[in-house]
Parts: sequence; structure tokens; C-alpha cells
Amino acid sequence: MSVQIKRIYESAASDDGNRVLVDRLWPRGVAKADAALDEWYKTVAPTTDLRQWFGHDRDRWDEFSERYRGELDASNDDALAKLQELSKNQTLTLLYAAKDTECNHAVVLKAWLEDNA
Repeated sequence: MSVQIKRIYESAASDDGNRVLVDRLWPRGVAKADAALDEWYKTVAPTTDLRQWFGHDRDRWDEFSERYRGELDASNDDALAKLQELSKNQTLTLLYAAKDTECNHAVVLKAWLEDNA
């Protein structure tokens, strides 16, 4: 299993495998034709309330991570199950738009997928 994360603003690479956008909102400045996506699973992103509460405030990172993992644990979303299946069979690249490459929901989702493989 190989799960990696990448900003959607970075160019697609041959080793990306299956490229899945995991943001609830479409990223600004990215044309859908240029995104090089295989899938867009917006329902695996944090809820709007959680995303707005977090606001990319690093002081809230630990609590955000815990709350988002709780949302993932409680989810019965088909898209989340599909991500789990994809991550078992091939390289999976989770795409996100956040500027912060260390404290964003894709980091938490990657860890959750690895923990629940």
C-alpha cells in the first residue's frame, strides 16, 4: 500500500497512481480539464462546520485532527470505502488545496487510511 499527499497545484507525475481530490470545495484557480484527476471524493473531507472551526489555525491542529478522525471513524461513506480499497491495491495520491503542507486534512486522512488498512 502506498498513500501519498500532494497539493493539487503541483504537476501530475507518473508515479502518482490514482489521483483523488479530497477537498469539499473545488480549488481556486484550477481548471477541471487541467486537474488530472481520477476521482473527486468531496464527502471524505471534514464537515463544513469542522473545516470552518479549524480555519487552518495551527493552535487548533491537534483538536482538529482528533475531531476529523472521529468523523472518519463514524463515516459509512462509500467514497471512504473506495479510498480504502484503492490504497490497498495501488499508489493513491490524495490531492488537496490547502497552503499548509503539514497541517491539513489530507495529512489526517492519509494517516487514517494507513491505520485502517
